Amino acid sequence: MWSLPLLRHTDVPPRVTENFILSGYRFPNCSLRQCLYSAFRPTNETGNFWTHFLPIFVFAFHFVEVFTWEGVPEPSSPFFYPFWNYFLGVLYLLLASSLAHLLNSMSLIIREICFFVDYGTISAYTVGSSLAYYYYIHPQAGIEIEFGGPNSTQRKSLNADDEAWPSASSPTHFQLFFESLYIPSSCLVAIICVITCCNTRQCWRKYRYAVRTLVFLLPFFLSSTPVFYRLSVSSPSSSSPHLFSTMAVFFYRHCFWLLVSALFNISKIPERFSPGNFDIWGHSHQWFHCCTFLSILDELQMIKVEMQAVLLNPTLVLSPAMPPRLPGPTLWSTYGVMLLLQGCIACIIACFGWQAYQIYAPEQKKLKRH
Repeated sequence: MWSLPLLRHTDVPPRVTENFILSGYRFPNCSLRQCLYSAFRPTNETGNFWTHFLPIFVFAFHFVEVFTWEGVPEPSSPFFYPFWNYFLGVLYLLLASSLAHLLNSMSLIIREICFFVDYGTISAYTVGSSLAYYYYIHPQAGIEIEFGGPNSTQRKSLNADDEAWPSASSPTHFQLFFESLYIPSSCLVAIICVITCCNTRQCWRKYRYAVRTLVFLLPFFLSSTPVFYRLSVSSPSSSSPHLFSTMAVFFYRHCFWLLVSALFNISKIPERFSPGNFDIWGHSHQWFHCCTFLSILDELQMIKVEMQAVLLNPTLVLSPAMPPRLPGPTLWSTYGVMLLLQGCIACIIACFGWQAYQIYAPEQKKLKRH
């Protein structure tokens, strides 16, 4: 592996080249072992791999901190169902992205499939975020938590200002939307995003980065509606002003890092202004990865603040007779939703993978002979 030459953009198929990246390319005919070794050799994909692989361990460290809090239920409790699905969504995203950049030089066909899977995991992550927002951040959410056994169940709300919310007997349009359409809409939009991003591998090639970035604005705004609703109906003068303000700060920072990452992905700065000088380290896709992870980390902290408000603040305990204003998490409404979504995404990837095989199989045979 160490003796294999790194190539310039003129020495590899046009499908492999990236704008303003002139050198550091691997030939798209590497073995699996050569691809794995390339993680420790400076190529134009090495930084892309590590900027999403190392964050897996950082994210896992901050994730498991929740289970060390005092008074938390068992990790298998229904209270944690949305949290585990959120974790799986982030894990799939970071792992698929890092492996896509590491293994995409095995062949042109595998390259396409790697990035199809990458787009699919991004969409799955948006649905995982939607589940966490729905069950932990929505101001009318309610979750049953068991402490010590089935006879010691308490029902808690994520917001103590009960008089501010409409009663369950007179549901609003927002309530009806969240109860019936929010999660299905998130799944539908995620599927649309996968199809659109996969299509950019063949269509709209000139504007592919802008299309991929802009298309994910829709799931962002849709999945964030519980947060927008929470910010609009609550205020820092509520019974937990510190927790509310902390949640708001994390959300605004989450949005900021997403915006910065989008700018890097579309503008191709800094390599646009100095082609060839950022081929290995410091090009826009590496900064894009770093900013997206920072946005995820702030999102995780925002969710943890809301979970902590439920678990550790005794003023938020409601009457055991009070029903949750939104349905609580179940295996079907969390793991079932994610499993069904993953099945749909897998079918989409299989269809696009077959299409890629038909297009690139003849070209790949020529590359092998070469």
